[in-house]
Amino acid sequence: MANRNPNPQTAATHPEQIARRGLLYILSSPSGAGKTTLARLLLEADNNIAMSISVTTRKPRPGERDGVDYTFVDVTRFEEMRREGELLEWARVFENLYGTPKGPVEAAIDAGQDVLFDIDWQGAQQLSERMPGDVVRVFLLPPSGDALEQRLRSRAQDSEEVVARRMAAANAEISHWPEYDYVIVNKDLEQSTASALAILEAERLKRARLLGLADFVRDLRNAL
Repeated sequence: MANRNPNPQTAATHPEQIARRGLLYILSSPSGAGKTTLARLLLEADNNIAMSISVTTRKPRPGERDGVDYTFVDVTRFEEMRREGELLEWARVFENLYGTPKGPVEAAIDAGQDVLFDIDWQGAQQLSERMPGDVVRVFLLPPSGDALEQRLRSRAQDSEEVVARRMAAANAEISHWPEYDYVIVNKDLEQSTASALAILEAERLKRARLLGLADFVRDLRNAL
């Protein structure tokens, strides 16, 4: 991943000598509500969060790159990864399978690196069950049903049938909003991005994630 200049307003505010465990930052929303764009803006604004690269059985869309946007595999390989316990979570979305490889995620958070997830409620539930202390869940809502439909149609990538199916699925997806820690109504992208960054910084400062805090306080008190 390319180096990015940190936004001074979102840089970590705790002393560098305090070791921190990374967190799993989940963004979920119905298709078309803007989570992919918001995820990109988070990555651009903060240099200590990286995108989790999911594996999927769907075909690449125009402009998508294997190993960057997704790792594209066939159904046989996906099922092998699932059986061997190589996936932290997996889900079937419409006719395709999606999953999160376990090894890279665990290595990242052990090193204090935050990981961003663009996944649905099923994946969020599984991650929350398996790594409950590490997960931060944010649900992104569209400002209205009409706005959601307009965004889906503006993609010009999906057929009318697919758009209709995604609209029908949106109601069920939105019903899971109470399972999340935070909710953002994505009416204004700039404000939504600011809110998402504020959530990230606040969660980084939680006492339970500051592994070196006890040692820092001890040394501080000894120096007084």
